[in-house]
Amino acid sequence: MLDADFFRRWMATAAASVDREAERLTALDSPIGDADHGTNLQRGFRAVVTALEKEAPDTPGAVLQLAARQLISTVGGASGPLYGTLLRRAGKALGDAAEVSGEQLAKALGAGVDAVMTLGGASPGDKTMIDALVPAVDALGTSFEAAKAAAEEGAVATTPLQARKGRASYLGERSIGHQDPGATSSALLIAALVEAAGE
Repeated sequence: MLDADFFRRWMATAAASVDREAERLTALDSPIGDADHGTNLQRGFRAVVTALEKEAPDTPGAVLQLAARQLISTVGGASGPLYGTLLRRAGKALGDAAEVSGEQLAKALGAGVDAVMTLGGASPGDKTMIDALVPAVDALGTSFEAAKAAAEEGAVATTPLQARKGRASYLGERSIGHQDPGATSSALLIAALVEAAGE
């Protein structure tokens, strides 16, 4: 079972991954976005870690909802509302339970991904974070490792796609040949589950 400590560890691990990969995320965002994805997420996840250290919520759902509020208020561009929606909706789905199963987490993240698709209007194949998140949630029922692999594959698979949503869609065919930064950062978030579970 996964408790609030696990979820705090997950967010801290995700923050460390974003810190490490910020330059790469911004480099991916440079040709098809505003060249700020890495720095924006870095600021947001640092705020998440600071807030969790101060408040230390005692349920998994409360951890995710606090993280969501921080991301919405500190991350610029579209990423803040999208990541915030993902975690807030997942946190609400987990409710007030002190511990949740991997299966409950998979269902909750599924609800979060549905909410992101509604908010952003994106579907799989549109070259967005959805391309990493949908396969990850599908594989989460098997294991965190399977979800990590599926998210990473999904992110890489955005490279040959033409963007149909978000800032990159303005470039039309010029968006082809670039890996989507949102799918890449989503894969980092999912990969952090493996690391958090391994501690």
